Amino acid sequence: MLDRTWRHARAAVILAVALTLGGCGYNDIQSSDELAASSWSEVLNQYQRRADLIPNLVATVQGFATQEREVFIAVTEARSRVGQIKVDPSDPASLKQFEDAQRDMGSALSRLLVVAENYPQLKSDANFRELQAQLEGTENRIAVARMRYIDAIRQYNTLVRRFPVNLTAMVFGYGVKPQFSVENEAAIARPPTVNFGAPAPVPAPAETPAK
Repeated sequence: MLDRTWRHARAAVILAVALTLGGCGYNDIQSSDELAASSWSEVLNQYQRRADLIPNLVATVQGFATQEREVFIAVTEARSRVGQIKVDPSDPASLKQFEDAQRDMGSALSRLLVVAENYPQLKSDANFRELQAQLEGTENRIAVARMRYIDAIRQYNTLVRRFPVNLTAMVFGYGVKPQFSVENEAAIARPPTVNFGAPAPVPAPAETPAK
């Protein structure tokens, strides 16, 4: 009899705690935190996709523009720096280091792509154009993933600051998360264009004058 009473009392306490947590936003915090985590994973996936394209892109451009050694070195070194970073999105300093490295990678990659404008044969190469299409798609995905993450963090931070959810967040150790430092959020929302246009037409051979 006593054991049954104890079990009923324990069940009532668990139910009361569950209802209290739900009413104070605990479940909302969990959902928002999970959304932020999954959004961050997608950001990393898309940046990694870009990094994986770079070796083939460099090799292809190098085959047509061997004298652009300085540009190739800059891209390779920037990619190496990105690969060495172990980013912690909950640490503002670590996140800033990651942002800076990715920005440098993007700048180096842009310089590499500019080189292609000086080499018509490279621009018309089928392998290069395939890599260009993959890179354009990846840059689009990066822009979308970043904006989704920025939005997820904004929602999370708003939630854990709002009363009475802020009390629940404080009790369970859910603090404000650092955000991507966005100088121009509207610009990031527009995916960058990676487009060299159609290959230059090959001129038709001159007709031999009739004798």
